[in-house]
Amino acid sequence: MSTIAENLAGVRARIQAAAERAGRRGDDVLLVAVSKTHPPEVVREAMEAGLTTFGENRIQEAKAKIPQLPGSLHWHFIGHLQTNKARDAVELFEMVQSVDSARLAAELNKWADRAAKTLPILLECNVSGEHSKFGFKPDEAMAALPEINRLPRLEVHGLMTMAPFFEDPRDTRPVFRALRELRDRLQQQHGIPLPQLSMGMTNDFEVAIEEGATIVRIGTAIFQG
Repeated sequence: MSTIAENLAGVRARIQAAAERAGRRGDDVLLVAVSKTHPPEVVREAMEAGLTTFGENRIQEAKAKIPQLPGSLHWHFIGHLQTNKARDAVELFEMVQSVDSARLAAELNKWADRAAKTLPILLECNVSGEHSKFGFKPDEAMAALPEINRLPRLEVHGLMTMAPFFEDPRDTRPVFRALRELRDRLQQQHGIPLPQLSMGMTNDFEVAIEEGATIVRIGTAIFQG
């Protein structure tokens, strides 16, 4: 068994255990393997170990990498996306998890319309209040959701956040809980279903799952040697 396969087995076991602690099924959590900086041959090894969904955070790297890999793989964009890269994002990815402004949403909608494509998105929300993080503040998300939801080529599937790094992953719990509670308020106020919560990375994904994550974005725990 390769190192990636061994790592993946461990990650999947931890996802299953965290889901069970929350009274959920492990299969209800989508694992997005963060493949940024890893060359196509490493992604191919991960694919052979059973991974199907990968996350990239730089358009230029993705443009070079994705065409070298099988078309059966699923690609999510998870990094900060500049509006001038929206066209490439629409062409390369089947979900953009990091929509952080109504302007970006409008640009994605424009290029999705030209491609005759429907693009699932998540709204990136900054619930921790860190100045270094991108994303809607909670009140901004409340105001922007109806406008973005009206864009005909976009489907808002839920919310995404990045928690601050803590030595003790349990310290991230209030951040993940805040995103879940924001999602619940948005659903209640606007009547728009938002089933997906993308939150949790290598250091804290188990806490995120306990707080309701349906998507986790994990790189280091899978690809480390």
